[in-house]
Amino acid sequence: MTGDASTIVALCIVIGASYLIGSIPTGLLLGKAYGIDVRNEGSGNIGATNLYRTVGRKVGIITLIGDCLKGLLPVLLVKFSALPPEFAAWVGLAAFCGHVFSLFLKFKGGKGVATALGVFLALSPQAVAVAIGLFAVVMFLWRYVSLGSICAAAAMPPAVFFLGGNNNVTAVTVAIAVIVIIRHRENIKRLLSGTENKFKA
Repeated sequence: MTGDASTIVALCIVIGASYLIGSIPTGLLLGKAYGIDVRNEGSGNIGATNLYRTVGRKVGIITLIGDCLKGLLPVLLVKFSALPPEFAAWVGLAAFCGHVFSLFLKFKGGKGVATALGVFLALSPQAVAVAIGLFAVVMFLWRYVSLGSICAAAAMPPAVFFLGGNNNVTAVTVAIAVIVIIRHRENIKRLLSGTENKFKA
């Protein structure tokens, strides 16, 4: 019983820490280092694409890596710790929710694509390969980052399921995919109206 209780306490601590790590607004902090509040520039999003467009290529790439690490590192911590491995998916969800609903931004945040990428690189790298392949095809054909992200998010749950993901990973994947797509609702409206911006390298 004591062992079970200590495991639950440890899990709660790790989930809380993962949420706080996810809440760190990487893009906002990097933008402010260059004297720019990205919430008032471009799309107003704090993610890598808006940083790429408004601050520059280098900062956009650093933002992508930073947001990805916020999802990757907490999950790896669980996978290589004494905690039960089935908890890794829920820790990843906590980090993802931290990014999307940041404690430091009054529970607002980014769209979660890069942080989700980090989570799934640790949970199901084979499924990530499928999603990235689809993203690349969409980008090559239409040049819309948002459309590629939406398609990749939609592809993740079936990819995880058919590649042998356990129930916890599958459930978390569905939750993350739904949130990512909902967070892109304004992009979907612009895609349908033909006003969405295409990606320019």
